[in-house]
Amino acid sequence: MTERARAEGRAGVWSGSWVAERLGVELAGDDSLTGLLGLALRRNPKRAHLLVSNVLGKHVPQSPSVVHGHGVALGRRVRDLLGAETAGHAVVLGYAETATGLGHSVADGLGAAPYLHSTRRPVAGVSRAGGFEESHSHATSHLLLPEDPALLAGDGPLVLVDDEFSTGNTVLNTVRALHERYPRKRYVVVALVDMRSPADAGRLEDFAREIGARVDLVTAASGTVRLPPGVLEKGQELVARYEAGSAGADAGAGSGAGGAVGRVSRVDLHWPDGVPDGGRHGFTAAHRVRLENALPGMAARIAGALPTGARRVLVLGFEELMYAPLRLADALERTTDADVRYSTTTRSPVLAVDDPGYAIRTRLVFPAHDDPADGPGERYAYNVAGAGFDAVVAVVDSAADTPALHAPDGLLGRLAVHVPHVLLAVVPSYVPHAPHAPERPSMLPEPLRGPDFSSYASDEVGWLLQDFSDVTLEAPTEEREEAIQSGGAHYAESLPVEYQPSEQYQELFHAALDASAARLARAVGAVAEIVLAERSPRPVLVSLARAGTPVGILMRRWAQYRHGLDLPHYAVSIVRGRGIDANALRWLAAHHDPADVVFVDGWTGKGAITRELAAALRDFEVSDGVTGFNPEIAVLADPGSCVRTYGTRDDFLIPSACLNSTVSGLISRTVLRADLVGPHDFHGAKFYRELAGSDLSPAFLDAVSAHYPDVTDAVHAQAKEQLAADRTPTWEGWAAVERISEEYGIDDVNLVKPGVGETTRVMLRRVPWKVLARAGAGADLDHVRLLAEQRGVPVEEVDDLPYTCVGLIHPKYTRGATGADGKAVAL
Repeated sequence: MTERARAEGRAGVWSGSWVAERLGVELAGDDSLTGLLGLALRRNPKRAHLLVSNVLGKHVPQSPSVVHGHGVALGRRVRDLLGAETAGHAVVLGYAETATGLGHSVADGLGAAPYLHSTRRPVAGVSRAGGFEESHSHATSHLLLPEDPALLAGDGPLVLVDDEFSTGNTVLNTVRALHERYPRKRYVVVALVDMRSPADAGRLEDFAREIGARVDLVTAASGTVRLPPGVLEKGQELVARYEAGSAGADAGAGSGAGGAVGRVSRVDLHWPDGVPDGGRHGFTAAHRVRLENALPGMAARIAGALPTGARRVLVLGFEELMYAPLRLADALERTTDADVRYSTTTRSPVLAVDDPGYAIRTRLVFPAHDDPADGPGERYAYNVAGAGFDAVVAVVDSAADTPALHAPDGLLGRLAVHVPHVLLAVVPSYVPHAPHAPERPSMLPEPLRGPDFSSYASDEVGWLLQDFSDVTLEAPTEEREEAIQSGGAHYAESLPVEYQPSEQYQELFHAALDASAARLARAVGAVAEIVLAERSPRPVLVSLARAGTPVGILMRRWAQYRHGLDLPHYAVSIVRGRGIDANALRWLAAHHDPADVVFVDGWTGKGAITRELAAALRDFEVSDGVTGFNPEIAVLADPGSCVRTYGTRDDFLIPSACLNSTVSGLISRTVLRADLVGPHDFHGAKFYRELAGSDLSPAFLDAVSAHYPDVTDAVHAQAKEQLAADRTPTWEGWAAVERISEEYGIDDVNLVKPGVGETTRVMLRRVPWKVLARAGAGADLDHVRLLAEQRGVPVEEVDDLPYTCVGLIHPKYTRGATGADGKAVAL
């Protein structure tokens, strides 16, 4: 590229005009688009054209203050969108390779946000925390390798940063993959330009509704790329013609002026110990402070190593290593009077055409020098040769400081042909610390079994619990509710006084069981068949105590009846806000293959336990290094559309939800209290032996399983239909709960309990405020109506309710809020 050519480019020729004129490609949208973007062509079977950013610092050398400033400005807009408090809990994720520096700059603008970028370089000893695909890229596999996997496990907003938002596929793939493992309520997508087509524009909003989260978009400019018919084929033909001819602008080893070769020397940065070279494994606020303090000194060392009189200097980063070179260039720009520019090398093959209307004027080609996982191949540096630089500062990490870098045809040799002075600055590759494995007890107790613990037969379930039968844990419902809502106690630290059903209520239970036993049998058979078909031919059933336990036993009975299988079955404790019993997981991992474990529950409400289990298993992987447990719960009924494995998505009366311990093997709900449960103990529960005269647990199981022969054909048809169907969770229930919370002025979604089962629990265990019932709901709600009448709770009929009913816990409960008779009163 000659000085005249560069002058032509500055004189107002758009760097996309060459492609636009030959292919008919148009940019339509904001007036700033042509200033932000140029166009080039690449050999790619999916997309021939390339949007080339003028402010990203990837392909086009740019002032580092401009590059960093654009990212910081976007970060500040995200901070304003979220508000300072919410922004303080955000995590920023950038995309490799192009947006690693932009994402880091956005994190700078947010303030104290930790940063992580995806990578295509596997690192020995660092386990994956996730991965996703980039559908239009020439290199698709993205890995997430945080040093601390908990970085992604929080519930604050996740800010995803890419250079362009073209179809939305990459972002949707990312969020879908991450949301399954790390569900959260809010995402913010950030890009320099939003170039989605009208057809793609609505997909983000639809996707947000599908996963039950809010997704915002922040961009510097927006528009669309208009592509005429046949543009891909025309572009590929044009690339082939220019690559075969002499019009390309590859800068080979012999094209330097007079064959002269510049000098290559090394500068020691004195990079601060322990500061990561970028966000591949995470970059925290503390790292940011240490880097900022060290930048002036490192820039001064670079300036001192530059040749005297250097007026035009390029700081050249290396593929994913974008942020460290950017910040060094930014500091150098402030330190010296030279015209400092910044760009990086890349894996992306792009056609070079030395024309002022084309974004990629020259191309340096050299072999990969960092022993990449996908093997050797070409790498590129664009718009460097012929750009008039007096010096280039090549910044690489130590993993890339290899013999291939220094070989005659390597990057340094290629640069030296075109630039009189080349400085090499090496940043030490950050090596994550190995996670600490805490000491564990060598042996955990064997499961408790009936008849010593529970009224279930000893072979039907083993309880991974400790027996608290002799401990007084019950407290009056009103006292528990006040303590829970005031923050003075957790609901798992005590037990409600067991509800003793009236004769009228017991009659309702028996009537409901008679009416629904066959329907329950079909649902049990369907979910069991799906588990056997999709999860494991010999699954280990692990029920979430206690509502899951009867369902687990029924599934075990189905497998025995239909397939002759004698499946292991256990019950474990999971506590909202505190996770699953880690010692129970350790016992299971020591006795079974975690991949065979299938967690079982009775039903879904809004999906809180589904999310709790997924988060707890992620934490367990980090703490114990045990992988293989699948967080997907199998449930009898999924009215909230929160899981893929279910017997039905209808919200109907499951009779086991009508009662407490007397339909659950006489076992209480589980207890987790620090003075009773030590670090090496299972969670606990009580066995109410004194209620044996009222026990309906075996009768419930027998009533349902007696219908297995009658429903076998129906189960086969239903399971076949469900296995062929799209069962992707829509999280419809969560969205409904958030809407109800807003409509009824309830600040805490945990006080909204959707579905017949959850509503029943509200009536039996908590202080109810009101019940919302779907208009026209029939006998499924007879027991709820009876309980509501007994407790003075209004039942309000509602149209368009996705559940049969929803129970609302009193949102501002104190004992004075219920009146002297203990009945609920209006707010």
